[in-house]
Order: sequence, then structure tokens, then C-alpha cells
Amino acid sequence: MPTPLGMLGLRSNPDGLCEVGLLADDAPTCRPTDPLLLETMRRVEAYFAGATADFSDLPLAPEGTAFQHRVWAALRAIAPGHTRRYGELAAELGTAPRAIGGACRANPLLLVVPCHRVVASGGDGGFMGAAHGPWPQRKQQLLAHEQKHFRA
Repeated sequence: MPTPLGMLGLRSNPDGLCEVGLLADDAPTCRPTDPLLLETMRRVEAYFAGATADFSDLPLAPEGTAFQHRVWAALRAIAPGHTRRYGELAAELGTAPRAIGGACRANPLLLVVPCHRVVASGGDGGFMGAAHGPWPQRKQQLLAHEQKHFRA
């Protein structure tokens, strides 16, 4: 599905949503027929239209370690339009900031698990996830979008 970030690919299994990620420009695409993928697509479209940032009730089934799932749960608790520092989350979860960065980098659910809301101590991007392409610009774009439409 086309978005301001680029083309998003969605994948699910019987347990829930497994992946929301950016596709290569030349990746083949098709419109989903699965109800969960259609609902996810509707919500992503609503997100970029400024109507909602709520993905909280979508069933999720990402592959990851127990630690990554703890971090991803903490990311989902960050309100749209707000940010947390890697160090803050690390202190909260009893780990190191680099471990938080590693879990963010492994996040397979772009937007749904909002790793873009975690910033470095200087307030900048601080994320190098190759799976999400030129991330610093996209991260700033998402944060600016959320500040404009969703910050309470």
C-alpha cells in the first residue's frame, strides 16, 4: 500500500499481524483480502490522513524474543506525538540503551509498534534500522505528523 513513507507490505498469520514494513520500490504488490490486513490498511490510511493513530486493538503476532516483546509493549504505551529516550526506556526495563535500540531495530511492525517515538538523548533520531530505509528523515516525518495531528 502506498504511503508518504513509501510502499508498505503487510503480513499476518492465524494469530495476528506479523509484519508492517517498507517494501523495495520494485517489489510486487497486491491488495490484501485477509480481514486483518484490510483493517490494518484502513488504519494506516487513517493515520496518514490525520484521523487516528490507534492500532491498539489489532491482534499482533510478531516473531521476537521475550525481551523484544517487552520492549515492543513499552513502545506501544508511548502516546502519539510524544517521545521517550532510549535511556529512559532502558532504565524502566532494567537494561542498556543499546538493547532498547536493538529491539527497535528488530521491530517488524512499523507504525503499529511505534519505534519512531524513541529518540536519542540529544532528541534526534538515533535509529539505524536498515529494514526501514532512510530512517532519520522518515522518523522525523512521522514525529512531525503526529505532533500536528495527534498530540494531546
